[in-house]
Amino acid sequence: MAEVLVTGGAGFIGSHLVDSLIEQGNRVRVLDALLPQVHPVRPAYLNPRAEYIFGDLRDKAVLSKSLQGVETIYHLAAAVGVGQSMYQIGHYVDINTAGTATLLQMLADDHHSVRRLVVASSMSIYGEGAYVCGKCGPIYPAPRSPEQLTAGHWEMRCPRCSSEAKPVPTPEDKPLHPTSIYAITKRDQEEMCLVVGRAYGIPTVALRFFNVYGPRQALSNPYTGVCAIFQSRLQHEEPPLVFEDGLQTRDFVSVHDIVQGLTLAGERTAADYHALNLGTGHATSILGIAELLSRLYGKEIPPRITHQFRAGDIRHCIADIRRAAEYLHYHPVVALEEGLKEFIQWSRSSSSQDRSGEALQELKARGLVRGSQ
Repeated sequence: MAEVLVTGGAGFIGSHLVDSLIEQGNRVRVLDALLPQVHPVRPAYLNPRAEYIFGDLRDKAVLSKSLQGVETIYHLAAAVGVGQSMYQIGHYVDINTAGTATLLQMLADDHHSVRRLVVASSMSIYGEGAYVCGKCGPIYPAPRSPEQLTAGHWEMRCPRCSSEAKPVPTPEDKPLHPTSIYAITKRDQEEMCLVVGRAYGIPTVALRFFNVYGPRQALSNPYTGVCAIFQSRLQHEEPPLVFEDGLQTRDFVSVHDIVQGLTLAGERTAADYHALNLGTGHATSILGIAELLSRLYGKEIPPRITHQFRAGDIRHCIADIRRAAEYLHYHPVVALEEGLKEFIQWSRSSSSQDRSGEALQELKARGLVRGSQ
């Protein structure tokens, strides 16, 4: 039995992790700020067998209390949202980067019992994923230019010969080119934890989550994952809004598989001081997700393709999970359709507000969404 702290443990992923850790016999403490954008009310799903400290990670007194007796930290606390991070810059940097710095400073300065740190990173730190050009071989192209996007030329092109590039699974050694403030702060969290962990002899693992979906996702938060945003639209009889041509692809992974990877990272030493992808290795288009959700939800509401584009959006990014399989023995087991059925069944009993229109208008007003609808 271990003493475990989960920062952000009242959230979507964190709460599932708390349940799993308790079932494995651990004593679990949760530190969570219960931010209103994510938690308008206190969640009903909180595990009563965990200890809860509701407060801000940046509050040193709260953090010191949270760390007492802890052997393993799962650091999941973060402000989440690519679009919003582009106009709430200070907020995201303060919570994500400065919050993590506060945690690491305390580990560097104070006597503690922490022997392991697992930090939640993100696929967003890659920017564009990996590609291959039929003529030039593997390439890592820069983000598409506004001129290319305005012209509706959505696919990536080889920077050397201009041929259309084919997306391939993205390995962990791909150069990092974050395209949003959120992504920069997730890179900060990952790199800070790995560097400080190595310097102070605290085995640390960074896990790069791909597009996570599942029960307990914040349905009313318009900056959460696309599955939750689309579901909220459908629940209110509105069509999902799909940017570009809808054929951009992502790697959608069930929260249950993410929890599998997290718990393995807390147990196995082979991944110490490494960053690992957690996904499925399978590509699904955003349009395909919208259509599948509509079918599974029993709604004959086709998605609306806007042909608009958002600042910071990428075209394709899929996980290469070979390193996680080797180091953690991680193997995703939840098929996409089955996982979405579970998500929809849960969402039917959960109330939500469709605030995606408000978020879209805010992005448009700031020039962060462009193109013709």
